[in-house]
Amino acid sequence: MELLERMRDSSRMLASYAVPIGGRLARAHQEPEDDTRFPFQRDRDRIIHTQAFRRLQGKTQVFIAGDGDHYRSRLTHTLEVAQIGRDIARTLRLNEDLAESIALAHDLGHPPYGHAGEDALNRWMKKHGSSFEHNEQSLRVVTKLEEHSSHAPGLNLNEEILEGLMKHSRNRKHALSLEAQIVNLSDEIAYTGHDCDDGLRAGFFTLQDLTDVPLAADACVQAHKRGTSVRGAIIHLLVRDLYADTRDRLQALSIETLVDVYDARRAIAGFSAKRRKELALLRSFLWDRVYRQDELRAKQEHGQEIVLRLCDHYLEHPTEKIRDLQKRTGSTLVDAVKDYVAGMTDEYARRQAERLKLM
Repeated sequence: MELLERMRDSSRMLASYAVPIGGRLARAHQEPEDDTRFPFQRDRDRIIHTQAFRRLQGKTQVFIAGDGDHYRSRLTHTLEVAQIGRDIARTLRLNEDLAESIALAHDLGHPPYGHAGEDALNRWMKKHGSSFEHNEQSLRVVTKLEEHSSHAPGLNLNEEILEGLMKHSRNRKHALSLEAQIVNLSDEIAYTGHDCDDGLRAGFFTLQDLTDVPLAADACVQAHKRGTSVRGAIIHLLVRDLYADTRDRLQALSIETLVDVYDARRAIAGFSAKRRKELALLRSFLWDRVYRQDELRAKQEHGQEIVLRLCDHYLEHPTEKIRDLQKRTGSTLVDAVKDYVAGMTDEYARRQAERLKLM
């Protein structure tokens, strides 16, 4: 069966408000279609073959990379988001390939040492009149820093993916697609579930402690009945709630076409008010019992110091690689230093700081 015929058949399976299989917004630089893969499948493959994607395996999610073999890394988190996003897209009859591509790219710009490293880079950039935000950096990775072909800059991804990465941007011309909205929610679902799992593994709290938090208490009951993990039960409860509330919003907002989605004044995909409140309580519990733990904070602060000292050093003593990066991207030296340090894994950053006698 020819590619266009397969694309038409697959598009007929989608909801009328989904992004079509072939997309609508195209690539910045036109290129011939692939013989076998749909456009967003090609984008997915370009993303997973980047160096930035491979480096996610050495970047911290919450627990410092290397502290244990079974804690989540930025890579495993990304894969969990993609899995949840694909399942939600399939159930809601949305474009599964698009959701997967956005999910796989959403954290490519995350620096070493997790959100602590992000805070450090943001402080450093503010000293130089700019800022750092990992979603914006993810967009920069796929449009400037990674390369796919000499015929176009970056990965030349379809515009729907680029817009899906602009989570907080004020420059969007319209609302996010439903596919992008569910990836944002899948991100929250994934890290809530696996942070509970990792917190239990680390001994920061017990299952009994979780029963004091409504959402987690419901999950504990379900997990006990089914003989499965609390993580899986939390995900199940949130996903089921998302399905129900999103379908209600689709009806209430009279969403029938993709144009309706883009014109919407509010998010269409979401959780019910009850689950949102319960989710906030669980996140507050995790802040108190995991993210603010002295053991973690000491390591995060050490990571922040590594990031800051590396940035200061490279600004004063830029390497040939940084100069080449600056020239290739047409950036300032400050941006080139930021790009270089943000791309590092935790371990590489630590080794560089030690080699340069910065720590």
